[in-house]
Amino acid sequence: MALIFFLHGVALSFGAMRAGVLNWRLHAVVQTFTSLAFPLIGFALSAALDGRVAPELKLGVFYLCALPSTVSSSVAMTAAARGNVAGAVFNATLSSLIGTFLTPMWMAVVLTTSGHTVPLGSVMLDLLRWLVLPLAVGQGLHPWLGAWAVRHKAGIGLVDRGTILLLVYTSFCESFKQGAWWGPGAGQVVLVAFVCAALFALVAGLTSAAARTLAFSREDRLAAIFCASKKTLASGVPMAKLIFGAHPGLGLILLPIMIYHPLQLMVGGVLAQRWGRDAVPAVGNAALRIADGAGDCPTLVAKSRLCWWRSPAIPRLGRAPRWSPSVR
Repeated sequence: MALIFFLHGVALSFGAMRAGVLNWRLHAVVQTFTSLAFPLIGFALSAALDGRVAPELKLGVFYLCALPSTVSSSVAMTAAARGNVAGAVFNATLSSLIGTFLTPMWMAVVLTTSGHTVPLGSVMLDLLRWLVLPLAVGQGLHPWLGAWAVRHKAGIGLVDRGTILLLVYTSFCESFKQGAWWGPGAGQVVLVAFVCAALFALVAGLTSAAARTLAFSREDRLAAIFCASKKTLASGVPMAKLIFGAHPGLGLILLPIMIYHPLQLMVGGVLAQRWGRDAVPAVGNAALRIADGAGDCPTLVAKSRLCWWRSPAIPRLGRAPRWSPSVR
């Protein structure tokens, strides 16, 4: 677990976060949905699923809602959709840091109301020791190891995914050994999968509606949608090991995030590619309008990587203006 967060700290650039720090309206929307709205929806889902699924699955649905956002896929999909990448980097990273402390607090509330005692103090100390401290050490070494992390990004990703896969595998094996999988049937798993899909659609739709109501730019709206609707598997599995310890149903508790993670990647990837394609014609048309009002002066539109100009050899009267594109 410590290795995962140490590598995250080495690869994380706070210089990239500084570029998006002043966009407070975007930050407020993303953090409100990730840290408050999602858990409140989780409370409602827990009440709706009571008696319909195994207690471990119900707890896992709320644990999914209490998790922070994920950094890598949020930033990658925002970039693919031509959204506000700097804002996505800042919000996804901030959510991960806040979630390290807020997630166990939400879980303590749920477990306490259900009659379980949670040693919150010892859990927080374990999170600080095994997650926050390695992250801080890695970030401290970023000036020296950051370039190395960029060169070996593929290898670091392999170690990251391999470690997470090992943690998930051992959790599921322990759950099978304890007999936790004999209770819930296939119908319960299908119901949880449907809940995960509906949850993603609901939060993405609410975030988009909030962004439109607040008159966000297209770039900020896309960053808000991708950051607010994502949940982290990379942090969720290690935190679950520390929060739930030797819980015999840990594999079932992790099942909702295991369903939600590939779902958010597939649906988010499709949306990012679609919105990214839609952005190109819009930027090109804006470039034409800018150039038309600029007379004979060339106008560079960097976002579309196209340079449009009006030919000075053609008079402004008596002939329609001709446009000539060239790729920089």
